[in-house]
Formats: sequence, C-alpha cells, structure tokens
Amino acid sequence: MYAIANEKLLRLVYGTFNLAILEDFGLFTSASFTSVSRIIAMKKDFSKMNGAEKAAYLLLCLGEETTTQVFKELNDEEVRWISNYMKGVEHVPTDIARQVVDSYRKTQEEYAGVFINGSEFMTKALASTGDAARIESLLEELNSEFDGKPLETISMMEPRMVADLLKNEHPQTVALILSTQKAEHTSNILGYLPDDFRSDVVYRIAKIEKVSPEVIKQIEEALQREIGGFVKKDQHHVGGLDKVVEILTRMERRMEQDILNGIEEVDAETAEKIRNLLVTFEDLAELDNRGMQKILREVKNETLTLALKTAPQGIKEKVYQNISERAADMIAEDLESLGPVRLSDVEKAQQSIVKIALRLEEEGQIVMPKGSQETLV
Repeated sequence: MYAIANEKLLRLVYGTFNLAILEDFGLFTSASFTSVSRIIAMKKDFSKMNGAEKAAYLLLCLGEETTTQVFKELNDEEVRWISNYMKGVEHVPTDIARQVVDSYRKTQEEYAGVFINGSEFMTKALASTGDAARIESLLEELNSEFDGKPLETISMMEPRMVADLLKNEHPQTVALILSTQKAEHTSNILGYLPDDFRSDVVYRIAKIEKVSPEVIKQIEEALQREIGGFVKKDQHHVGGLDKVVEILTRMERRMEQDILNGIEEVDAETAEKIRNLLVTFEDLAELDNRGMQKILREVKNETLTLALKTAPQGIKEKVYQNISERAADMIAEDLESLGPVRLSDVEKAQQSIVKIALRLEEEGQIVMPKGSQETLV
C-alpha cells in the first residue's frame, strides 16, 4: 500500500503517486485508457482544464479503488470539488488521459520529496516526550497567535534593564511592548516602574485588543536603534484583560491592589472587570473556613442557592461545611426543586458573593489565597 500525503489538492493528486507502483498493482495500464475511451464522448480542451478537473480525469482513469484511497485523505470540500467534475463525465478521450498523466509526471518531478503536515508532526512528537507540563507549555507558546516571539530582545533582557529602558517612554508604548511579553516577565518589569506609571501601563494593556503590524514595526525599529539585536515582526494580537490577569496573578498582593486602585481612578468599569477575572466564584473554595463563614454571613439564602445552581461540587461542599446542618439541608433541597433559571441570573448571584469577598479582603477581614503561588502562614 502506498502512502498519500494530505497536501494541497493539485499536489496531492499529481505529486504523491508513483506510476510504477500503480502499474505494479494493476491500477494504471493502457487497458484503462482503452476501456474508458469506448464510452460515448465529448471533446475536451486540456489547456482550459483547472487542477480539480484534471484530478477528476486522472482518478477516473486510475479506477475506483485508487479514487477511494485518495478521497480518504481529502477533506469534504475537496471531495465535493473533484466529484462535481466527475459526475458530468461520460467519456475520457485518449489524448486527454495521456495529457493528464503527462502533467502528473511533470508535477511529480517538480514536487518530488516528502509531503508532511509540520504542525501535526510537531504536536505528535512533543506529545511523545511524556512530560505533560512541558508539552502544554510548549504547545501553548508554539500555537499562540504569533508567528514568532515579538520584540525578542526585550524578552531576553533582565527586568530591571527593561524598566530602565522604558521608564521615559509614553505609557501607551510601554503597554504595547509589555503586552507582547510573557506574563511573568512583564510582572517583573512592572515591579521596577514607578507606582503611578505602573498603574497607567497596566490599564492601557487592558484596553489593547489589536495593533497594526506597522505600529509594531515602528516600535521594533526604535528598539533596534537603542539596544540592537534582532526583533521579529508581524505580530499584532496583544494585550487585553486576560493578559492583565496573567500579569497581576504573578505580582505581590499589595502591588496588585495599588495597580487596580490606580486603574479604578480613571476607569472604574475596567477595574471591576479585571477584579472579576482575578477572583471567580470557584476560587472561594480555596478560602479557609473562617473566611468563608464571614462571607456567608452577608449572603442571603436565595442568593446563595441561585449561585450554587451551576457550581462544582467542591464549592458546594465548602459552603455546606461552613453553615449549619439544617441550613445546608434546606439549600440542598431548594437546589433539587429549583427549576430552570437564566444563566445570567446565576452568574450575577455568584458575582455578588465574589464582590462581598473582595470587599472583606480589602477591609482586612479575610485573606484570599492567590493561586498556588501564595502560601498562607
């Protein structure tokens, strides 16, 4: 059995078969042309045929078995494309058959070699290494929206040096540069910037969505003049709220709060969006019992019941552990009897409880664990 590479259609049909193998298997002989040529015919101009039409004629000559093998390697659109040409054919003239094969031979020589799906090969090769954490990290980086890491020189510099380089730049320029870096590197750089400047930069990162390649190019050229080195181009999806959350979760709690307070002064709505992303309802399961009890004292039973409608079992158990047995039974019963509700209402109830938690934390009454990076003592 011969292999068929899933490559561009014209290359696949013309460039991956070996005629000698086909002849050995009896799939391509002069008899094939003779038998097909006996069908009542229409005149066809080979020079006016496109690649898909030529592919259709070639497969008609090669027979059903070979066509089946080819169709297995094509996507639905490609199969429909070729089949639309096939279904109207009643005759393959000998001259057309020979021209199709000649064209195939020339294309085979032009595209000689191995066709391979590089992305699929890379993914499978990495998966075989067995290190799940490493695989996930590498694939996330390699499959990101960037063709390569933008502003690579910055990514290789010490955070303090980058901060010194950028501290006199406009906050929007700094935001754009830092939004192209890994979150951990960005958070380290921010730690060396002045407080007011830092908040302004993070706020601007949150507001970035897309940037034209021309702007990136101008910034990279300016950096090249200052620090030299090679920086890659054509990256334009940067920043956003998710990027800010990544950055802030890697910073000290005090610095995080200072930044959010600074953003709140200029855009309370954006600050609230960031806070909502930083702490989710599910995160409350990581609270100690004392902290959970303080929160639940301020939550109405109907709000709590609605919030638990879609909550994972872990957060439900955390809640039940920190209320009376009677109250837990009542809420469990209410959940069972609760009919369909709008998801937006559930999320609103959950967010109201998160807001209580954030307020209590700001007042110093509870301590919210900051992911796996922060240890409470």
